Amino acid sequence: MAVEWKGKVALDIRDAEPDWAPFLAPQAPKGSPNVLVICWDDVGYGTMESFGGPVRTPAMTRIAERGVKLANFHTTALCSPTRASLLTGRNATSNGMATIAEFSSGFPGISTRIPFENGLISEVLVEQGYNTYCVGKWHLTPGEETGMSAWKRRWPLGRGFERFYGFLGGEASSWFPDLVHDNHPVEPPSTPAEGYHIAWDLTDRSIEFIKDSTTIDPDKPWFLYFSLDAAHAPHHVWPEWADRYKGVFDEGYEAIREGILARQVELGLLPEGTELSPINPHGEPMRTGPDGQPWPLLDTVRPWATLSDDEKRLFVRMAEVFAGYVEYTDSQVGRLLDFLEESGQLDNTIVVVVSDNGASGEGGPNGTYNEWQFFNGVATPTELSLQHIDELGGPETHNHYNTGWAWAFDTPFPYWKRWAGYEGGIADMCIVSWPARIPADSVPRQQYVHAVDVVPTIYDLIGLEPPAEVAGYTQSPLEGESFAAALTDPAAPAKSTQFYAMLGQRSVYEDGWLACTLHPPLSGWGKFEEDEWELYHVAEDRAQARNVAAEHPEKVQELVARWFELADQYHGLPLDDRNALEQTLSPRPSGAPPRDRYVFYPDTAPVPELSGPRLPGRSYTVSAGVTLESADAEGVLYAHGGVSGGHSLYVQGGRLAYAYNWLDIETTTVVADRAITPGAHVFTAEFSAEGKSAPPRPGAAGTLRLYVDGEEVGTSPLVTQPGFFNATGDGHCVGRDDGSPVTRAYVAPFRFTGGTIDRVVIDLSGTPYRDHEAEVRGWFMLD
Repeated sequence: MAVEWKGKVALDIRDAEPDWAPFLAPQAPKGSPNVLVICWDDVGYGTMESFGGPVRTPAMTRIAERGVKLANFHTTALCSPTRASLLTGRNATSNGMATIAEFSSGFPGISTRIPFENGLISEVLVEQGYNTYCVGKWHLTPGEETGMSAWKRRWPLGRGFERFYGFLGGEASSWFPDLVHDNHPVEPPSTPAEGYHIAWDLTDRSIEFIKDSTTIDPDKPWFLYFSLDAAHAPHHVWPEWADRYKGVFDEGYEAIREGILARQVELGLLPEGTELSPINPHGEPMRTGPDGQPWPLLDTVRPWATLSDDEKRLFVRMAEVFAGYVEYTDSQVGRLLDFLEESGQLDNTIVVVVSDNGASGEGGPNGTYNEWQFFNGVATPTELSLQHIDELGGPETHNHYNTGWAWAFDTPFPYWKRWAGYEGGIADMCIVSWPARIPADSVPRQQYVHAVDVVPTIYDLIGLEPPAEVAGYTQSPLEGESFAAALTDPAAPAKSTQFYAMLGQRSVYEDGWLACTLHPPLSGWGKFEEDEWELYHVAEDRAQARNVAAEHPEKVQELVARWFELADQYHGLPLDDRNALEQTLSPRPSGAPPRDRYVFYPDTAPVPELSGPRLPGRSYTVSAGVTLESADAEGVLYAHGGVSGGHSLYVQGGRLAYAYNWLDIETTTVVADRAITPGAHVFTAEFSAEGKSAPPRPGAAGTLRLYVDGEEVGTSPLVTQPGFFNATGDGHCVGRDDGSPVTRAYVAPFRFTGGTIDRVVIDLSGTPYRDHEAEVRGWFMLD
């Protein structure tokens, strides 16, 4: 409500009485604490040393030693849903975020559009006199709304943050990220050769934002959502950081879990007698669906004893790279803590540290040097990854470890990220510190807590009553509960109920019991009415080692009914267990009018894949209008993608060429059979889809033809990817490469020189180039 003006107006200002109150910016109460929320990505419960894990994270240990650990904290099993809950205090499905932002569907619980009635903490605090900053991963904007022409009300600056620096999608290369500064894309400030890594960059920017604020008004509190890229794939770090873990993982993932559990018990995180969940706890991959559908091989673990020596060597290196990646990122967060301590701000800063879900199983049982093979439904054989073992962690790979390590880093729980009914997917680390008000305590809290409870707790700690209206929208009730009392009282009451629904999985926690369905995420099984419900007394059996549904059928019926009641309340239906490729390719609004022709201009911002032409499975032409000033002109005319997959039309060695990088497994290159000459030209690559290709190379099979001014100058058979190249980055670019130093979409990355590009047009009409050659030439402004 607007503040009433209480001054007095007179004919002469000398006789009038001013009242500044309605015109001044809001001011926080004197002494209000800063708030720092550090959100790690895909870091399992048993990863970091402060939670019994093998990875050294002194900065996180430093926070824990000044605060309180929550041993029974939970998330939603997936990044976007957790982040939506973490920032709003509402359940994921109430936020329309039952899945990642790229997998939207037209239903209230799966729209991936957070209602404005569910205000973010940034929107609330900015009106309470706080500066609000978001640095790092966002992943709360639908993929189709991430282009520069998109409506930006769902970008960070549209949801209450005053400054943003990071990336909008779900993941980014640590070496060459797709960065956005406030509302516009920017290039990284340096290169890896100059020492660049995204963790260093994000930390520098966080310190800069806070310095900017405190230099002007040192008493004004700030809220920083520091959303790290680690430890999401790709696991990128310098070899020397990975080499610090030589020998740590040699015993294998089954054996290492015993030591992790022993340390967790010693730290008081888990009670004596806690059991380790078994490998492949449901007998997978032999377990089948209601109609005999196979268990998804993605969600299986290969026993260590069955591996060859080469496979063990490969898997160990994957774990070393991951651990080095986490430790390096922790060292950068340590720089932020150093700055806050040196500037006298750390004691009066509420610090909340969480991970957004359990360790990630997207690498499958073999791991991968290119995670986007998983999103295209293509398995990575170990012999292929072995060819890239020395590249793991570098810019040449988009690497991810195997499920065995996800299981180990989630010790002692079963499964991993995406599994919303099992602790491996939803049980996560949480640390809260506020030295000025909360005494440090080494005794971990055992109350059941969820990400949805963080916002109510912060409001409780700073003494803020949630507003009834935010930015003109009447607010929905908070669905989380404050756990502030537990931070000072280990015996404080715990919340009683939490609802889960995601990727075809269902579960509900109530008063120490957890009921869940045995329905693998993304399995495509359907037949939800035939789901088997399991029951675990997690108050006594944290690792879900014993399914007691047969002993307590009444409790199962009670909790199943409770799940449906909450699903109705929180928009938990419909259920969607389609596989990753089906969801990637599912029709959804693009944020722009549907059309068959897309025009791209030189030196403009990259166009994200989900905002541009949808190429998978169809015919297309890429045509470039170019004026060459000399015969030695060279460079990229058009590029889309990078090391994980992509394609490019370019000039090199005096000839036109086109290259298609199929998931970094094989690159098809077509080079013109004649040299180009100075002058105005139309260069075209035409792909004619002629049918589907069978595994192991699924996709659209057809013919690629290369044209210079209407004359065919090259041809080759071609198989295109079944899905996207990388829906979270590597957009369409004209006149330059994709920003990577290494891309197998073409021979070498380079900007176009020795001429000018008018524009590039992608045509999806299916009209053969020969039939509309004159029309194509008319698209370009050539002399």
